[in-house]
Amino acid sequence: MKYFTNVDSAPGANGLAENPCRFLDFTRLVLADGASFDGTTGDREVVIVLFGGRATVRVGDRVFEKIGQRPNPFGGKAYAVYLPAGRRYTVTAHGSLDAGLCSAPADLKTEPYVVEPSRVVSMKAGAANFSRELNNILTPSSQPDLPAQRLIVGETLVPSGNWSTYPAHKHEVDNLPYEVYHEEMYYFRVNTPEGFGICRHYSPQHGYDNNYTVRDSTIFMAPHGYHTTCSAPGYTNYFLWFLAGNIRQQAVALDPDLAWVQKAVPLING
Repeated sequence: MKYFTNVDSAPGANGLAENPCRFLDFTRLVLADGASFDGTTGDREVVIVLFGGRATVRVGDRVFEKIGQRPNPFGGKAYAVYLPAGRRYTVTAHGSLDAGLCSAPADLKTEPYVVEPSRVVSMKAGAANFSRELNNILTPSSQPDLPAQRLIVGETLVPSGNWSTYPAHKHEVDNLPYEVYHEEMYYFRVNTPEGFGICRHYSPQHGYDNNYTVRDSTIFMAPHGYHTTCSAPGYTNYFLWFLAGNIRQQAVALDPDLAWVQKAVPLING
């Protein structure tokens, strides 16, 4: 089964050729100035995250006019748009537009809305060379007033040479408050074309231990398994992360061989 692949960066809506996940899906949307994309959410909820550029998003009689402000994923907090199931929509670019569409099955009855950068909650995670910056776009802890049925969405910036999602964790079973079943995807960008990173994905239960080379516009798809990632020295990696399962709460199980590192974070930061 394939858990890591490239995402086409050509103009248009570029989806996943292979997808091992039952809930999650992803499309990269690249539009030239003035170009439009018409879509329908069908039986899924969709979160459009603007990586760079500006757009007008029309959903029925709702119009979110010329949203977006950052030039690329490294240029500040995101604008995002939540689209409920059963809606037709149009995205029109103002200048070059680069966006990602995350989706999961849903039947939640609600209205579309914009998540502005002022609603995105930034926080630091980890310590030393496994510190990174998280930007929570649509999570039950940071935006509890914004409705969604399954999707949990955010972004992470991983500094030069640092690790992220470390210690490695998994989320394979519903066993609150210790763990919850979630599929997860990481859509990666790298700050320069020659840059790279590494993603490790392993599961003693499922019998694999894989290492992938992170390049610009690659995606990691995790229906199960422990996972962690790092940036090569000299390069900053970005990834859009999004999860979906039956319970919209976050709880992860750390690899028991590595969990001691998490206990050292207060000592390092202190």
